[in-house]
Amino acid sequence: MSHSELASNQSVYNRRFWLAYLANVLLVTANALTFHFAELVAYLGGTEQLTGSVIRTGLLGALVVRLWMGNYIDKYGVGPLWMISSVGITLGLISFTFIGSIGWELHAARVLFSVSLAGMFTCSMVHIQNHVPPERRTEVIGNLGSSGFVGMIIGSNLGDLLMNLDAAPPTKFNYLFGVAAVMTTCHFLISIALTWRQKHTRPHDGLSSVELLVRYWPGPIVAVGLVMGIVFAVSTVFLRRYSTAVGLNGIGTFFTAYAVSAFCFRIMVSGWSYRFGRHSMVFSGLAGHVIGLCSLIFVTSEWHYIFPAVCGGFGHALLFPAVISMGAGSFPKRYRGMGTTLTLGFVESGTMISAPVLGMIIDRYASAEWAKFGFTPMFLAAAGVTVFVGIYYALTAARVPDEDAVHEEDRVIPEPVESERPLTPEPAMACESSE
Repeated sequence: MSHSELASNQSVYNRRFWLAYLANVLLVTANALTFHFAELVAYLGGTEQLTGSVIRTGLLGALVVRLWMGNYIDKYGVGPLWMISSVGITLGLISFTFIGSIGWELHAARVLFSVSLAGMFTCSMVHIQNHVPPERRTEVIGNLGSSGFVGMIIGSNLGDLLMNLDAAPPTKFNYLFGVAAVMTTCHFLISIALTWRQKHTRPHDGLSSVELLVRYWPGPIVAVGLVMGIVFAVSTVFLRRYSTAVGLNGIGTFFTAYAVSAFCFRIMVSGWSYRFGRHSMVFSGLAGHVIGLCSLIFVTSEWHYIFPAVCGGFGHALLFPAVISMGAGSFPKRYRGMGTTLTLGFVESGTMISAPVLGMIIDRYASAEWAKFGFTPMFLAAAGVTVFVGIYYALTAARVPDEDAVHEEDRVIPEPVESERPLTPEPAMACESSE
């Protein structure tokens, strides 16, 4: 049996995977607590459009840093950046508790939070991809991503609980961001355990981020990543404000249903990529988001969130592993760090571009008599863009069969049997092998 076959048959769900899984649960739980960030901006006297602008500033900072981040990971490995990012996000969360007005401090804290969050997610994804066979990357990315749904359930409900406490708003926000900071500190400790003394192979050609992006451009899947960012802006930035406008207590019901359904769908479709192809994952995922966005218009009580949440969870379960696998997979393994960080950057770009626009739409059409109305055109606009991207993808990338191709250098070549080994010794390798 060849080495590649042995690698495929070995279990990838080992101690390393489950530690990474726990770390991701903690990170997503902490991030879900910040879904109430728009409430903080509103308390400080800001508008929905201002909320979107602050989010955009943070994501713009994250995107700029990503151009350096990917090269850093490829040169030095995930360990150093993972630990630096974990410290940074904790400082950013603590900073939120000291902000008392709208100003540069709010923007700076959001930039620190967004940059650090981007680094942590990227390191987590690169780390797990580097420890599984290439043909199982989509599967493992998806199953590791299911930890996010667990964190989403915990974080959204815990956030509602903390925000509904009988306390002054500053105290509520202190609890909210303080608990999130504790979780990111625990994540930091796990990242040390996962990467301590880990060896890394450093590429020798030293191409810049722009050169790599041009050479290994992922293609139309980039547009799908942008749509994912738009959907995230709707759910993680403005949904809490929508609940307030409708007169509901929170968003726990939505994210619980979203996460439970996404978790179940993720397990059910774990083999979809090599059975039906990733193109079908993209189309099905986009359709789920369109239905979910449109059905949010009819929410008048908390249980009404269940149907759009299930649709959105279905879309997320299919789109995330397909987008990350296709985007990062267009880069060879030695540049997997850059490929992953750029692909996640496309998702963040969608949120960055759309957040202030969606906020402007809400402010433009909302009225004192019926604040909910401002959200209706916002939901329809997001759904319309999703449909357009689906058509674009069908006319471009979907015309090429998806073979889930592996870069030639990523293939594991079986070692020759003893009789085939060369008589003269091979020269020693100049660089260390990856763990």
